[in-house]
Amino acid sequence: MQKTIILFIISIIFIYATPSAYIQKMSKKGKKVADILCKKDIFSIDSSSDTNSTIHKIYKSKLCRYLDRDRALALAIYLKNRKNLKNTETNQFIDVPKDAKCPVCGMFVHKYPKWSAEITVNGKKYYFDGVKDMMKFYIFDGDFPFDRNKITKMLVQDFYTLHAIDAKKAWYVVGSDIYGPMGNELIPFADKESAKEFKSEHKGEKILQFKDITPSLVMRLDGIDLDTQ
Repeated sequence: MQKTIILFIISIIFIYATPSAYIQKMSKKGKKVADILCKKDIFSIDSSSDTNSTIHKIYKSKLCRYLDRDRALALAIYLKNRKNLKNTETNQFIDVPKDAKCPVCGMFVHKYPKWSAEITVNGKKYYFDGVKDMMKFYIFDGDFPFDRNKITKMLVQDFYTLHAIDAKKAWYVVGSDIYGPMGNELIPFADKESAKEFKSEHKGEKILQFKDITPSLVMRLDGIDLDTQ
């Protein structure tokens, strides 16, 4: 009797929990598809009808590249549920002021929110339009003289979630087919598994940790070989 009751409870949990977990998982995949493979106009598609109809509208719009059935399904689920999912997310992204300029290249960082990085030095915040420029600012003390010992925070954003993460704990993919505002980039992730997935899908060359990022590697991203200088 007791065993029967336990099995009944487990079945109830499975019935009610699984759809929610499935939607969360598929929506996460769909967000990646929207961010990487689709144009911004994808969000204008009417997703209020059933999922199959939404998939049909996605294909008909021709707003996405390399869209197989699994990716289209994930995207449709994301489009149908993203408003509810957004309301449950915490606001953990880097909040860049509209007038903030990258101290390395001079571009307005606010225009490129998904690529933002941040360094806080003795209470002052510096914003960058990519990890590459942040690392130039951090590494090349001759060009950017400031007291490195007074750095209190270094943040980058996970490429998939846009959540701010400690730059020194992140994983970075180099040599992929995804480019930032300043070209070739160090693309950050909160965990190694996400970095592996991205590297596989986007022809990345290496996965690095913060300690592996050298002056030579940073400059090679701009086509400059310091070893021959």
